[in-house]
Amino acid sequence: MRGEKLTKADIIDSVYLKSGMNRLNVRAIYDLIFTEIKGALAGGRTVELRGVGTFEVRVRKGRKVARNPRTGEAVPAPPHRVVAFRPGQELKLSVWKIQDAPDPDAGKKE
Repeated sequence: MRGEKLTKADIIDSVYLKSGMNRLNVRAIYDLIFTEIKGALAGGRTVELRGVGTFEVRVRKGRKVARNPRTGEAVPAPPHRVVAFRPGQELKLSVWKIQDAPDPDAGKKE
């Protein structure tokens, strides 16, 4: 698996180079899109992006006792909302194809 990250700046640069639009306009559009997505999720709505997937808000049950992983201290964990992502079929199929993965049998002696 690759350890490389694709950042906001990388996406903006790529769209800028491919579209020929002004870099500031690309950044503004990027910010508007994600502001809309965040606003919809904060309002409890589901966001469906065809070919990519669906973002939805789910409620996680609380616990009387949970552990702080840093200190080991027991703390209560109330019920709370989390964002979940379900990939769409097109995304699943494109990620399914492993092309750059190392051969698991490479280096083994027979």
